[in-house]
Amino acid sequence: MRPRKDFFDNKRNKHADTADSSTPSRFPDKKLPPKDLPAILRLILAMAGQSRKWMILVATIWIQAFTGTNFDFSAYSSDLKSVLGISQVQLNYLATASDLGKVLGWSSGLALMYFPLWSVLFMAAFMGFIGYGLQWLVIRNVISLPYILVFLLCLMAGCSICWFNTVCFVLCIRNFPINRPLALALTVSFNGVSAALYTLAGNAIDPLSNSLYLLLNALVPLLTSIAALIPILRQPSLDPLPPDGVKRDQFIFLLLNFLAILTGIYLLLIGSSASDSMTARLFFGGAIFLLIFPLCIPGIVYARDWFHRTVHSSFRLEGSGFILVDVDDLELHKEILTREASTNDNGLGQRLLSSSNGMITRQKSMESVGWCDSIIVMDQLEMLGEEHPVRLLVRRLDFWFYFIAYFCGGTIGLVYSNNLGQIAQSLGQKSSTTTLVTLYSSFSFFGRLLSAAPDYLRAKLYFARTGWLALALVPTPVAFSLLATSGNAMALQAGTALIGLSSGFIFAAAVSITSELFGPNSLGVNHNIVITNIPIGSLLYGVLAAVVYDANVTNSTGEGFTETVICMGRKCYFLTFVWWGCLSVVGLVSSLLLFLRTRSAYDRFERNRITAQQIF
Repeated sequence: MRPRKDFFDNKRNKHADTADSSTPSRFPDKKLPPKDLPAILRLILAMAGQSRKWMILVATIWIQAFTGTNFDFSAYSSDLKSVLGISQVQLNYLATASDLGKVLGWSSGLALMYFPLWSVLFMAAFMGFIGYGLQWLVIRNVISLPYILVFLLCLMAGCSICWFNTVCFVLCIRNFPINRPLALALTVSFNGVSAALYTLAGNAIDPLSNSLYLLLNALVPLLTSIAALIPILRQPSLDPLPPDGVKRDQFIFLLLNFLAILTGIYLLLIGSSASDSMTARLFFGGAIFLLIFPLCIPGIVYARDWFHRTVHSSFRLEGSGFILVDVDDLELHKEILTREASTNDNGLGQRLLSSSNGMITRQKSMESVGWCDSIIVMDQLEMLGEEHPVRLLVRRLDFWFYFIAYFCGGTIGLVYSNNLGQIAQSLGQKSSTTTLVTLYSSFSFFGRLLSAAPDYLRAKLYFARTGWLALALVPTPVAFSLLATSGNAMALQAGTALIGLSSGFIFAAAVSITSELFGPNSLGVNHNIVITNIPIGSLLYGVLAAVVYDANVTNSTGEGFTETVICMGRKCYFLTFVWWGCLSVVGLVSSLLLFLRTRSAYDRFERNRITAQQIF
């Protein structure tokens, strides 16, 4: 079977969104409304032509919002442990299996080469339906499965999440070629709010049933895929937009981000306070309304634009930047560097002499400075966006600093969320587990939204993205210090919020950093290599926590094969918090070294971008 041609058909005009209104469309069957039509009719036609891409964006938000099913593992993990009669170490292996699905994420790209997008979406939905559905039957004692099959079901369910993410990435890239970074940042953020939505839905149906989460994990993504099918099947062809249309789209994204913040605050402050099923149903209805309301935003902006042509006069969004490095900016950046090099070179002999002198000077410099300075200048990155094949990638010191920062930062936060159920139970706060899950989910959502703030602030405050990564890692060791020194409810909630905020930022910013440091064209392969740290960390950190937990067990419940060990008290996770805190400090130091090594490349890129804007 040959790969699908339409998946690789990316030869549309790179400047389609910024084309002048006089530029003829490359798609003759989709002509722009003629200017001699009445203004209101042109408005209606324009809205009809653009509405489908916004419907796709909202559908992508729905998919992301209801497919982060790995974040609610801690809500039912204690019940699953009791039914299977397994130890904490064995339970950790099940959590690792869910994260291990990320290693198989490349398979979704392979599937897109041979199958249409909508079929890959439903493959992901049915993988989750089978993986979570059979686990629900097991936890309800309807069927009995051996441990190894439950492990494989967790692996299948985790793989489905990666497939959903790939579908969402492709939808954003295809339909928002210029505003792609804004679309990706917005949609990926909603993946962090899944646990809060499922908690609210579970409280609305049956607050006493933890196994209900598995049933919701199986059914809701499938129903969401069905709801998103029509917009996906009716994807519009990409017509060029005039410059004011580009600004209008950016303004819409700004409004959608404000609405996303409102949604997160609603789920955090209102959704988690539901005291009974009826109240939870009302709050859940409000959450669904906030997820549907984005469909109205583009229409409101189009209508306002018709009445007020100067609506963008007070918004200076030209410098809002991007999350992924723009290919055109990178090419221009490389061309400017090439011209600078050619201007300074006056012949082959002079180049060789200059190179030789440079090597001697660098060698003397390396000898004269300390080991810390030598680490910063050794094999330093010269420019952003340079493509790195796998062989070059693994030899880069920057890659390993980045890998360690992720491994000792965001991954620890994910493992912490997987253990929230047992942490709350050991501290005598098992009834607060769903509240803690909602807290972690909501602050992870805010962290993901904050990852786009540097792009909106770059016109007034420019700072290397690796520097923002280092700042995002600071709350993690602070949180684990707080958890290790105090075991009360306030410390647990504050620590959970800080860890969620930090890990959420890292998860969302990682795609951008990988693209900028190691090349946008190699992003798919290189980022999959980077995130291999997640299953590795999930295994190592989880085993560490499980060994400490089992070593401090004082009582057990059940009889025979289904006997379950339970640890109570601060001692169950004290050493774990200390170790995790120390490792997060290692990640912070690694991120600082990465920032110092890449700061000059980011500064050079920003100077060249500003120079190019002044020239052109």
